Amino acid sequence: MEELTLAQRVAVWALPILFAITVHEVAHGWVARRLGDPTAMMMGRLTLNPLRHIDPVGTVLVPLLLLFLGGFVFGWARPVPVTWENLRHPKRDMALVAAAGPAANFLMALGWALVMRLAIALGDDLAWAAVPLIYMGGAGIAINVLLMVLNLLPLPPLDGGRIATGVLPGPWAWRLARVEPYGFFILLGLIATGLLGRILGPPVHALQGAIFALAGV
Repeated sequence: MEELTLAQRVAVWALPILFAITVHEVAHGWVARRLGDPTAMMMGRLTLNPLRHIDPVGTVLVPLLLLFLGGFVFGWARPVPVTWENLRHPKRDMALVAAAGPAANFLMALGWALVMRLAIALGDDLAWAAVPLIYMGGAGIAINVLLMVLNLLPLPPLDGGRIATGVLPGPWAWRLARVEPYGFFILLGLIATGLLGRILGPPVHALQGAIFALAGV
């Protein structure tokens, strides 16, 4: 397929990014509600309306900048609030709430694979519809796999860090939780040194390859 212009890339990536980030956050709030915490629901965050979740920097500026630079694309939304004291089993349930986001991204990646497969089945006669859907499906798989693997890193405040603090014994969980104020800076350091790409690359490429195979690509 031909190389996309910047405007075409924005058009192709916009919907997958919005869905990936929005559904990720809603999944956190939905699972928290099921486990006893209605905070997200009370604040109107259990909605697929992206306007309720958009972070001007993480949802708009960073993805657009990365698209312009031609690098890998990721972003983030405003975190869904969770009041851990409301959860029935706070330590365990916080891990389940955290795991809901990456799980949602995995399911969305499979959904976009289905979109690609259906688009390929449309054939050349409906290329006007098939080609944009194939590009969009590929973007949806890529962004959701990347967000899932990134968020599973055991580094607070990423979801993987919260999962780890939920399953580790008390003293180890406490030590890991103390890293949270520095987690964002550690992540920036990993990006700046190129270590993040080396860490994420193998699992991202392996999982993307498996899902693209399911899509028949």
